[in-house]
Amino acid sequence: MKRRLLSHSKRFVILHIAAILAAAASMPAFAQTPEKQELRYQGWASKVLYPELAEDLGYLAPLKLQWVGNTTSGPQDIQAAVTGDVDFGGAFNGSIVKLVAAHAPVKAVISYVGTDKETNGGLFVRDDSPIKGPRDLIGRRVGVNTPGAYEQYVVTAWLQKAGVSQADIDKVVFVAAPPVNLAQLLKQKQLDAVFLEDIVKDKQLALGGARLLTTDYQLFGSFGYASYLFTDRFIARNPNTVRKFVEGTARAIEWTRTTPRAEVVARLHKIIEARHRNEDATIVEYWKSPGVGGKGGLIATDDFTTYFDWYVNNGVLKAGQVKPGDVYSNQFNPFNQRVASQ
Repeated sequence: MKRRLLSHSKRFVILHIAAILAAAASMPAFAQTPEKQELRYQGWASKVLYPELAEDLGYLAPLKLQWVGNTTSGPQDIQAAVTGDVDFGGAFNGSIVKLVAAHAPVKAVISYVGTDKETNGGLFVRDDSPIKGPRDLIGRRVGVNTPGAYEQYVVTAWLQKAGVSQADIDKVVFVAAPPVNLAQLLKQKQLDAVFLEDIVKDKQLALGGARLLTTDYQLFGSFGYASYLFTDRFIARNPNTVRKFVEGTARAIEWTRTTPRAEVVARLHKIIEARHRNEDATIVEYWKSPGVGGKGGLIATDDFTTYFDWYVNNGVLKAGQVKPGDVYSNQFNPFNQRVASQ
């Protein structure tokens, strides 16, 4: 009898240990200590980035962010990541495609900006502007944050869908200016039209004085159009750091999706005021939704292949020059079902 009881006890202990080992094996990467504990990055004036929100929520710990200054250009931000001036950078997916095509060893790991029904970007003109439709933009000055990037892509797509010839599209003058200054430049008549993204657009609508011509959501629906990237070398040396960064950022994105809007706005307000960067904190009052296509910032293939086609058609790339696997990976995202099931 004792021998049988002992046998049962041993069996219980063995099964219990096996269960613990199986549970540990199912999520080893998420429990491992980050190799690098601090990540240098550039911010954006009057905006709270998802990694910044993740840190404030405690989702990045033990990782810490080190702000080295602000940027007004996605291409500049990802170039800074390539040169090692920062550890990660974010930009329009088309800019990342061009960077990879130029043989830069980088990989996009999570989407952080996109468009949905509630949060989207739009093309504005003044209320008294004679510009009513696409053809009226020919020969006009259009303000964007970075020529050749996302905002120019949207305006160009709007013109193309309206049947405007490439020769006439080339007559549209795209002018670079910081996002927070675009609306003022439009009001001062230094620009004929401006493209404003997400909450900057919604603030302009609330203030009045400008008329909305079209939005990216009207043109394309919901999707992600900008991603964070790391260099291949950084990922190889610091895989647990990258995983923790992506995990925390993904959780922050979903926190905004499931948390009451008033609580999200209050949190964003608090973060901006606490960092003392002499910013306009009122802009976050126009926040409506995460504005990211995939759950937890998961990147969809179309988020990049759209620009493959655009650049091939414009002669910037050759067909097949860049493949999706060259540009992005969802392997670090906890919302990636393929990884989660392994």
